[in-house]
Amino acid sequence: MTATPAKPGLSPNLQGALWMLLSAVTFSVMTTLIKFLGSDYPAALQTFYRQAAGVAVLLPILIRHRGAAFATTRPSILIFRSLVGTAGMILSFYGFQKLPLADANALSFTRTLWLVPLAAFIVKERVGPLRAGAAIVGFLGVLLMVRPMADGQFAMGVPALAMLGSAFLFAFTVTGMKVLTRDHSTTVILVWSAVLGFALSIPGAILTWRVPEPKDFLLLVAMGAIATVNQACYIKGMSLGEAGAMAPIDYTRLVFSAAIGFFLFAEIPSAWTVAGAAVVVASTLFITLREQQLARSAKLTAQPDAR
Repeated sequence: MTATPAKPGLSPNLQGALWMLLSAVTFSVMTTLIKFLGSDYPAALQTFYRQAAGVAVLLPILIRHRGAAFATTRPSILIFRSLVGTAGMILSFYGFQKLPLADANALSFTRTLWLVPLAAFIVKERVGPLRAGAAIVGFLGVLLMVRPMADGQFAMGVPALAMLGSAFLFAFTVTGMKVLTRDHSTTVILVWSAVLGFALSIPGAILTWRVPEPKDFLLLVAMGAIATVNQACYIKGMSLGEAGAMAPIDYTRLVFSAAIGFFLFAEIPSAWTVAGAAVVVASTLFITLREQQLARSAKLTAQPDAR
């Protein structure tokens, strides 16, 4: 009996890479709109419109599937993820409005560095010297970018601290997503994130409310819709491909943001930003590859002897 030939098609890593590349592109477009609208619409108000557009995009799913779209056995994780995600989003939007796009994107990658102490102190995971050392080196790269002065001030100021705070909070959401993707579909995660995020963004919107001009309204809606597509692409890419293979592709955001910042906003990254970003990228990439290597070793150890 002859074996059935395998059907030709894209490998999971290649499929994941394409989704991650699309995620990087949509993320760059989203942050461009955030910065463009930032002079007239505060971060809290932009967050509200982003979440409202996300609910609108998912409305057909909510109507068609109703209860299934909210089906979960882990509501506490989904609620906590939405709380920290909304707070992180407001801080992130503020950082993207005030900082050059390349600087803001480079600082956003520190979420991987934050995952190391979170794993040690919250998840109680054993963190080896290599990962701990890489995280320390990564934070030294952050210091190169923000450059603390002798008077206690930072070269990038409060917006840089906002981006670091945002990355810290998003580290919690990444940890939650890793847990949820084991037994939750992308749709369920997106629905909970959009609906709860919308509810949580209302107080900030009330405090900073202004009625947008028709053109601005369309741009705000577009920003929100693109942000939802970006989240879906990222989750899909990470669920299909191996983390170590996907991480380098996510860093293309730095290239896109630097190009957009230069051509649209006349931003030129400083030598400090380039040097610091290189250190952060190298450190976070090492941590990602190291975690994947440890996961593979643990999986092989757990497998029963096949003899």
